[in-house]
Amino acid sequence: MQLWEGITLAFQQIWTQKLKSFFSVLGVILGVMFLIVVVTVVQGLDQYVREDFTSKVFGVNTVTLRRWSSVNINTDPEEWRARLRRPRLYFDDAAAIRQRLSVPARVAVENDTGGDAVGDNGRSVTGVMIIGASPEIFTIRDLEISRGRAFTPQEADAGVPVIVIGSETASKIFEDLDPLGRTVRLRGFPYRVIGVLKERGSLLGQSLDNLAVAPARSPIQALTGPRGTVTDVLIQTLDPSRLSEAQLEVEGIMRARHRLGPSQPDDFSLETAEQAISFWNKISRILFLALPMLVSIALVVGGIVIMNIMLVSVMERTREIGVRKALGARRRDIMTQVLIEAATLSTVGAILGVAAGIGIAMFVAAISPVPAAAAPKWIVVGVLLGVGVGVAAGVYPASKASKLDPVDALRYE
Repeated sequence: MQLWEGITLAFQQIWTQKLKSFFSVLGVILGVMFLIVVVTVVQGLDQYVREDFTSKVFGVNTVTLRRWSSVNINTDPEEWRARLRRPRLYFDDAAAIRQRLSVPARVAVENDTGGDAVGDNGRSVTGVMIIGASPEIFTIRDLEISRGRAFTPQEADAGVPVIVIGSETASKIFEDLDPLGRTVRLRGFPYRVIGVLKERGSLLGQSLDNLAVAPARSPIQALTGPRGTVTDVLIQTLDPSRLSEAQLEVEGIMRARHRLGPSQPDDFSLETAEQAISFWNKISRILFLALPMLVSIALVVGGIVIMNIMLVSVMERTREIGVRKALGARRRDIMTQVLIEAATLSTVGAILGVAAGIGIAMFVAAISPVPAAAAPKWIVVGVLLGVGVGVAAGVYPASKASKLDPVDALRYE
């Protein structure tokens, strides 16, 4: 009964003194709100990078061979010049890997550029991602066909000018018309549309459906780079546990092809999804380490304010405490009541902070490409922090109230 009585008294105080109560728990609201917003956005980004970004950009169980690493923060001029001297990658490199690799895997080449696409009806679309690739790319990149088909290995080897377009590209050029069998021109080169991809959505605000995929040996070579060269060679192992083994084998094959000595560094780059997002791992780790310190500042301030408010409350209710003691209330009864009131006050603030934090995070996700994922455990942590701050802030006022002498308390004016 004492617990319920303490909670009821706390809510009565909040209701009768709304403004004072709001400012009392403002620090707790801001601290918990900041916690929820940052954690929700960071976890959303983390989930997005590890699941969607890696699968759509790098592929699952895939090692990518490139001339240069996709992430490079080294600004040393000599290092930069050495990177520029690296040899290009060729179709023959992919063929050698496909032939010599002992680990069962899919091997694909990929070139990409941007440009405009024009249909045979005169309609066009800008900003198309133009990709020249081998047929395996549809499996490695998880590009599903909604209408038509992908190009075959025979069409890829012969360089037949056929093309598979994204759903957005198809709708913007052909609207309600069936695109299959029609012609799309990329920088003047005509291609016959044989397939349309399923909708894939966007990646950090960039559409993944405005694209065109053609055989790498087709006339698209004139758009994507020097003839015979490739930007990426993708190796997807059929057994995920053998990805590291495949990476070592590919490294050995390429070092042999480039005639590199044992002491010479690699003049190419091999990346997996985990290696590519290692920079993000460092950032997210720093954020999660710094977060408790930033939140604790707001919560400490909030706790001090609550403690002061409870001290004022104890002073205002000195005669009431004296009456309760005269009627037989023990020290622990008085102390428990004050602690319950302080904890209830801060818990209300924590709940308001959680609600405000989720609302802000969802708003950010709605108006920007930044994703958000509200984890239930952090909501629970936010509420528990509120309870903890209230109990900690209420200890001193509760102790002071419990030590009041009944006679002196009854005389208090």
